Amino acid sequence: MKRLLLLILVLSLVVAFVACSGNATQPIPNNDLTNDPPTATPVLDLTTSYTTSLPAANGITNFVQFTMQGGATFVVELYPDIAPETVKNFQRLVYASFYDGLTFHRIYKDFMIQGGDPKGDGTGSSRVQIKGEFSSNGYTGNTLAHERGVISMARKTDPDSASCQFFIMHQDTPSLNGNYAAFGRVVAGMETIDTIAALEVTEQKYSTEKTKPVRVPVIESAYFVEYTPQAPTT
Repeated sequence: MKRLLLLILVLSLVVAFVACSGNATQPIPNNDLTNDPPTATPVLDLTTSYTTSLPAANGITNFVQFTMQGGATFVVELYPDIAPETVKNFQRLVYASFYDGLTFHRIYKDFMIQGGDPKGDGTGSSRVQIKGEFSSNGYTGNTLAHERGVISMARKTDPDSASCQFFIMHQDTPSLNGNYAAFGRVVAGMETIDTIAALEVTEQKYSTEKTKPVRVPVIESAYFVEYTPQAPTT
């Protein structure tokens, strides 16, 4: 009888442990927006490189090249004279390969595309938050308008909550001027931004906003380059 009671007790504990484990919250993979298994093929048909830049020979520069899964690229020029702390933070993240393998998780055609979230769902951040370098936050040195191709920092309601998420303007949006820290501009490969902005979207996980890409654009790598703007063709 004692052995039977002991066996029943052990079985009860096992069942309870399994039940609790099944309800445990699982971490969100960095690039998982759809809960689908990783694909062995590029999620986007981006096979053309629009730049001829080379990897930086001497480390950090004010030019960052993004190479998307599929091969397409774009180059961002950073403006440390306009937003020094924002640029320094962004350079630290690029230097640490923080953005490699992350995604553009929010796509709003004719407005902007947003990426750089380690959780891939709009809720992630890095360990460091920076002061918002824009006029409504008391910083008067940033006069960069949110025009097509400009890169700026995403944030929460707190003006000093920006960390790693950024957005790139698809079209001019003057209402953002003075309220977000713009800090650079796409100087090559704007065609890649247009391709991403045209992707099919569905509702986001935590809102009804229809900006979640059905096929997720993945940043294969982001790294410093020595870039010389190409002369216009005639």
